[in-house]
Amino acid sequence: MTTTTNDFGELGERIAARWLERSGYRVLARRFRAGRRDIDLVVEREGLIAFVEVKARAGEAFGDPVEAVHRRKQRSLWRSAQAWIGRHGRSGETYRFDVVGVLVRDRRVFVRHVAAAFDSPVA
Repeated sequence: MTTTTNDFGELGERIAARWLERSGYRVLARRFRAGRRDIDLVVEREGLIAFVEVKARAGEAFGDPVEAVHRRKQRSLWRSAQAWIGRHGRSGETYRFDVVGVLVRDRRVFVRHVAAAFDSPVA
């Protein structure tokens, strides 16, 4: 991944975090790492923990950013979420997987939050 791509990804994560905070979520972790895997954002609202994958695009040439979270990425997120729960989870919490797509087009930013975007994948 190039520095420019990485910087754009970080910008997308900051935009997504700000959008989620304005929607009532509290950011618990950014770029949580579990080995080589990571979770872009871990957020909480009313006892619900969402593991959030953020996909940012500078245009629509590669399709909708939300659709870029394929099965392999879902399995990776699930494994990372298991590590997060093992370290930080508390009884009574509910967990889900969300995807936030950030599309930057013509100096405008579009955010699409898909709550419960996928279920826990089968390994």
